[in-house]
Amino acid sequence: MQSMFDPVAVQFIGADKDADPADADLVVFGAPHGTPYPDIDNEPYASAPDTLRRALEEDARWLDHWDFDLDGPLLGDGSFTVADVGNLKTSSRDGQGNRHQIRSATREIVAGGAIPVMLGGDDSTPIAFVEALDTFGPLTIIQIDAHIDWRDQRRGEPMGFSSTMRRASEMDHVESIIQVGIRGLGSARRAEVELAQDWGAQIVTARTFHRDGVEAVLKHLKPGANCMITLDCDALDSGIMPAVMAPTPGGLSYFQTIDLIDAVIKKSNVVAFDMIEFVPERDIDGTSAITASRIAANALGGLALKSECG
Repeated sequence: MQSMFDPVAVQFIGADKDADPADADLVVFGAPHGTPYPDIDNEPYASAPDTLRRALEEDARWLDHWDFDLDGPLLGDGSFTVADVGNLKTSSRDGQGNRHQIRSATREIVAGGAIPVMLGGDDSTPIAFVEALDTFGPLTIIQIDAHIDWRDQRRGEPMGFSSTMRRASEMDHVESIIQVGIRGLGSARRAEVELAQDWGAQIVTARTFHRDGVEAVLKHLKPGANCMITLDCDALDSGIMPAVMAPTPGGLSYFQTIDLIDAVIKKSNVVAFDMIEFVPERDIDGTSAITASRIAANALGGLALKSECG
């Protein structure tokens, strides 16, 4: 597996540099590029995986300390093993090649029995990620995002970031899509909204989530369902997450986000997680990277705790 990736100087918090990915419980990897659109550069996302790793480099020294967001150490009793295999060797203009790399890496991680965690990359990277989860069908997707991403194509490209959930809906193993945090100009026209609703997607707007809380999502989630979580950083309120391409007011807070992830982990069988759409050059003082990486770390911690509890 290691030959598929470029090694990184800093591993994601919780990763054991000596861990064998083939024996790990969870494997982190970076996917710097997805499928580009003509004349829309996806290069601003390229350094996102490494930026998220570096944001918690200091905290990684204190894994035995109490994490009050999880009510215990980040990885529990330490029996849950995390490996960070580095970044895929993607290219900003090679959409087909990038998708092939993401699919291949994810399938190999899944075949080894580990939970894949992908750090993107733009919002087209989950298309290949979801494709590679076909052995988990019927699969539920929890998309935490400001946008529904149901465009059939944009600028002649059907595999770009505006079409992620549209392509997922066409996959035989995807049974359910629950979209959380949708607000503003949500990357859709009337036709896309109606298509998503007709397919059966459950759209939980940010306003509904603020009013009704986590239950607005959980009521659509079958207990024990195989589930993947895809988290677009623009789901977070622009006041705490300006480091995205489309900052939008009214989004989720830090605690709303980690509480949602925690609830989904407890109710379902989370088989994969990704975090996407972080734009390092728009992170004014580095706090957005800390916020995003803390959320991803919390997801790792929640999965470790569930594994520990059986």
